[in-house]
Amino acid sequence: MRFFIDDLPVIFPYDYVYPEQYQYMCGLKRSLDSKGHAMLEMPSGTGKTISLLSLIIAYQQFYPGRRKLVYCSRTVPEIDKALAELKRLMEYRQRQGCADENFIGLGLTSRKNLCVHPQVSTERKGAIVDARCREMTASWVRQKAQTVGNIELCDFFETLQTMETSELLPSGVYTLEDLTDYGKAHKMCPYYLSRRVIPMADVIIYSFHYMLDPKVAELV
Repeated sequence: MRFFIDDLPVIFPYDYVYPEQYQYMCGLKRSLDSKGHAMLEMPSGTGKTISLLSLIIAYQQFYPGRRKLVYCSRTVPEIDKALAELKRLMEYRQRQGCADENFIGLGLTSRKNLCVHPQVSTERKGAIVDARCREMTASWVRQKAQTVGNIELCDFFETLQTMETSELLPSGVYTLEDLTDYGKAHKMCPYYLSRRVIPMADVIIYSFHYMLDPKVAELV
């Protein structure tokens, strides 16, 4: 369905919008208009995620000068659920004739959740995955490998290094599974791919703890 909040056309992927959802979106638009902070609440199970995404995507696409949405969640399943909601919304907007060109939405998560290296991805502990990844991707290791022939590097990471940022990822919304499948198909590391694409992304969904990660904060 399509409705307006002030002059903003909002595309909502359901046949009915609850009063609580409409009020939530109105409050969210007021906070975006004022460029300030807001604390909004809705009862559990009333569709907060789709309300927030519908309003902010509409806002991004309608007003000039796109702003990046950084959406924080708690667990990996919650991150993937939000990405699935975003993907469904963007597919619905496309069916409604919206020209959302060059839109990218993706999630960030750990190496353990995204690694596609045949051996490293079989490790069960995240700390071991992190360590083995660094052993094959650290700059000093890669530099040493140029003169020493028996040093193992990650082919998925190496492929990524040969690509221009604009060539890395087509527009679209990528769940964590989508990102992993794309990495496998194109022989690229999904973990480092997601971080390379951050500057181009319109929506990024990740865990709260990434807010405190200075490397991620600098990219976002």
